Amino acid sequence: MRALIALDKFKDALSAREACAVVDEALGAAQPGGARDVCPLTDGGEGFAEILTAAAGGRCEVRAVADARGHRVEAKLGFVAWRQVPIAARRLLALGTLRENDLLGVVGMAEASGLALLPAGLRDPWQTASVGTGELLRRAADAGVKAIVLGVGGSATHDLGFGALAALGWQFYRNAVDTVAAPSPATWPQIVAIVPPTGGRLPPIRIACDVQNPLVGERGAARVYAPQKGCRAEDVAALEAGTLRMAEMLAEAAQAPTDLWLRPGMGAAGGMAYGLAAATGALLVPGAELVSAWLALDARIDAADIVLTGEGRFDASSLEGKGPGALVAQARARGKAVHFFAGAVAIAAPVGVTLHVITPTGQRMPEALAACRENLGAAVQAAFAPALVSGCGRG
Repeated sequence: MRALIALDKFKDALSAREACAVVDEALGAAQPGGARDVCPLTDGGEGFAEILTAAAGGRCEVRAVADARGHRVEAKLGFVAWRQVPIAARRLLALGTLRENDLLGVVGMAEASGLALLPAGLRDPWQTASVGTGELLRRAADAGVKAIVLGVGGSATHDLGFGALAALGWQFYRNAVDTVAAPSPATWPQIVAIVPPTGGRLPPIRIACDVQNPLVGERGAARVYAPQKGCRAEDVAALEAGTLRMAEMLAEAAQAPTDLWLRPGMGAAGGMAYGLAAATGALLVPGAELVSAWLALDARIDAADIVLTGEGRFDASSLEGKGPGALVAQARARGKAVHFFAGAVAIAAPVGVTLHVITPTGQRMPEALAACRENLGAAVQAAFAPALVSGCGRG
């Protein structure tokens, strides 16, 4: 039996790479001798830079950058030779001017400006800024990359990318002389002018994103995503009003189209997509499709007899076309048996998917998170160890 082991992260417990390693070890113990293909997944958030860089045989460096509240954290930045990027992924990135030996920078916003980096008490989109992501973009550019791909999942910010732009040389004036170093919504009322840098153009940026929300409106970033980042319900309207004011100001400074903020995807990552699109001409690419092409998932699924995937929680969002959900759809379309491992389950498994709840009955969340590694390994053993005796697995 050849198994494809492709899991996403178990939030606050295991990274995608760690989860895959646990399953690989447990399955190997349960069914020794079977072939196993290990492929950590990412939905554009945590692990984006590390997973894509490793898959393409690139190298990662670690940089000390600002997190969303200004504290220093270590973040990974990937460098990949263009020749190592699969052809299908190259087509999606549409970077026709790159040569085989050119370097591509791979940046994950969650590495620097991620929500998971902040304890609950510090999660507040009024006070967070994307400076650290801008520092990673600047480092990639300074290293000579010819293009950058940026994953924007898992952000803690709603700053329209102003923090990143500040790190890239844009200036946000509160008067004729003084500037705001890390513009966040709390400081937006102070900003009276935005001035672009005079030189040092960035290489082309491609934003891996599956969000279709515009920046403002009923489905805009403030109304849909800011509450998930700590914004109180009674403050959403004020955040929306400030968002529109600053979007107009940036459009004027960058000479960007005045309807740009209404286009699909511009609300991604608290408006990071809008800020980079307006200021640098960054373009959006479909994130799940890019990851699938980059990791050659179609070919790896075809080569597998069985697919093991999972993430921390299995709910309706799990089947919305990102990460494990996209993998499940691809595997089912090819008639492959799928086993999905999750810490918590909110919906029934679709046809063709065997669902495994790894958390023992009665185990509370703090204990389940601490024991996630052991729980996941035990669930895999329970699902597949009987094959040693009877020759058939148990779902």
